[in-house]
Amino acid sequence: MMTKFFVIVNENFRQVGFPRTGSAAGSGKIKVMSDAESTAKPPEDFEDFKIPIPPASFSFIVLSLRAQTEMHLGLMRMGEGEPEPDLDLARHAIDLMAVLLEKTKGNLSLEEQRLLENSVTELRFRFVQVSDDLAKKAVADQKT
Repeated sequence: MMTKFFVIVNENFRQVGFPRTGSAAGSGKIKVMSDAESTAKPPEDFEDFKIPIPPASFSFIVLSLRAQTEMHLGLMRMGEGEPEPDLDLARHAIDLMAVLLEKTKGNLSLEEQRLLENSVTELRFRFVQVSDDLAKKAVADQKT
C-alpha cells in the first residue's frame, strides 16, 4: 500500500500546513475575495482534498509569472520526457514582467522590488542559456 502525503507552502516557499479559519479583516491589509473563511480541513482521503487558494498578493503574481516562464523555457518537468522549450512564449512572459517592473517603480516595498528585479534578471539569464543550448543542439543535429 502506497502512503500519500502533501505539503502546503506559502509564496515564500515555507511550509504553512492547513490555513487557519477566519478573515484578514482588521489586520491592516486589503480584504480580497480569497480572504474569506477557509473551509479546508485535513483530508480524510487524499483524493477528496482541495488545496486552498493562496491569498492574492504582488509576490504571488510575480511567482506565478516566473513559474510560467520556467515552464516555457522547459525548466520544469511535468511527467516523463524532456520538455520542449517555447522561446516565444518565454520571451513574452519575461517582457510582461519587465513591464510590471517599469510600471510599479516607486510603488513597491523593498522585498517586492527585489523579488521582481531578481526574477526578471534570472529569467533573462536562463533564456540566454536555453537559447544557446538549443542552438548548439541544432548544430549538432545538422552534423549527424
